[in-house]
Amino acid sequence: MADPKGFLKYTHRETPKRRPVELRLRDWNEVYEDFPHSKLQQQATRCMDCGIPFCHNGCPLGNLIPEWNDLVRTGRWRAAIERLHATNNFPDFTGRLCPAPCESSCVLGINQDPVTIKQIELDIIDNAFDEGWVVPLPPDRLTGKTVAVVGSGPAGLAAAQQLTRAGHSVTVFERADRIGGLLRYGIPEFKMEKRHLERRLDQMRAEGTEFRPNVNVGVDITAEQLRADFDAVVLAGGATAWRELPIPGRELDGIHQAMEYLPWANRVQEGDDVLGPDGEPPITAKSKKVIIIGGGDTGADCLGTVHRQGAVSVHQFEIMPRPPDTRAASTPWPMYELMFRVSAAHEEGGERVFSVNTEEFVGRDGHVAALKVHEVTMQDGKFVKTEGSDFEIEADLVLLAMGFVGPERAGLLTDLGVDLTERGNVARGNNFETSVPGVFVAGDMGRGQSLIVWAIAEGRAAAAGVDRFLMGRSALPAPIAPTAAPQR
Repeated sequence: MADPKGFLKYTHRETPKRRPVELRLRDWNEVYEDFPHSKLQQQATRCMDCGIPFCHNGCPLGNLIPEWNDLVRTGRWRAAIERLHATNNFPDFTGRLCPAPCESSCVLGINQDPVTIKQIELDIIDNAFDEGWVVPLPPDRLTGKTVAVVGSGPAGLAAAQQLTRAGHSVTVFERADRIGGLLRYGIPEFKMEKRHLERRLDQMRAEGTEFRPNVNVGVDITAEQLRADFDAVVLAGGATAWRELPIPGRELDGIHQAMEYLPWANRVQEGDDVLGPDGEPPITAKSKKVIIIGGGDTGADCLGTVHRQGAVSVHQFEIMPRPPDTRAASTPWPMYELMFRVSAAHEEGGERVFSVNTEEFVGRDGHVAALKVHEVTMQDGKFVKTEGSDFEIEADLVLLAMGFVGPERAGLLTDLGVDLTERGNVARGNNFETSVPGVFVAGDMGRGQSLIVWAIAEGRAAAAGVDRFLMGRSALPAPIAPTAAPQR
């Protein structure tokens, strides 16, 4: 069991330091410095191994957090990675990208800073790769069943790995030129270096998963052909239909969706030949006044990217009011707390502006030149303009990072004829099966925009549903039900 006095010995929460801003803005490497194992073991000792570990409920994957915390505390690193991999296919992704709802549910967090669960998870898997403990796990035998997974983001990859290990022949289709979905082209290099993705893909290829990039299912392969060629299909294409801002001036040049902008920077890091005569990608923030509309994670990804490209000035607009510095009363423990957060990108510069709404883009010679903006207040659940608060701000580049409204319906979903929910997501039953027999859905395509940890959990659960459909029963774990409510 855990040290019963560990949280009394080590009352201070400690995490890795970020590299100095002036240093990290010169490259695209991850921003955190190494964290000594001795310090990490002290942090793991703070875990109380609660009789009722609420962190389990806070984690959609049901990670066995107290167990691997104690294994780290006592230096049993190989046992720790075995317990971590028992519930999570890709802790190297979640340890870098997940906002850690488990920490919000930590019992110690009631009256102290919570345990550094996310950092412990990350160090367990990175140490395992360093030690050579992460190896391919091919199936002992093949079932003769074939499965198509459409989409290679975290949900698709998790489903594919589980089904491959169950003995099915799995093919992952991806319309982009490389595998990885948002992990590849939506997450900047400074948040997750793509070498971490590549080593996982190498593992999956060695296990038997086949990857087919540059295939737009519904166009290059018809829905009818897909169903004819495979015994089951998993839809894991994500919620890629972005939210628009239909106001006057939207047609001006220089206004782009975040996912029109971010992939270019990643392609540069991949070494693609995308630079123009000026040495810059097609969309760049170099020497520009930038406005980012949207205050969430995608907005922060844009923020860190424009800093590294050399923007002259950056403002990040958010229509919601500024959150409180500590946990809001509306999100008591063990909920994921609403509070003001400063990411690495925010630390690097730029001005965050809350409670503002953009009403018009102003152009000059067909290019955006400024934004007309006013302040708002929330009244009875609606945003109300604050009279006399109008102002105008110059901009050469505007990035829309306002989230996504659901999956793209035209093409594959329409051709398959799957039922949709009122929100436009793919409807699914208890086993993640859609209204079309043999067609399953996992991740944001069925859930709506959510977290990477939910995507992996749904990929694992959908894989169990597929396995049961194909074989009549399944030994694959199903961590969640499809009706589980999103947590943020």
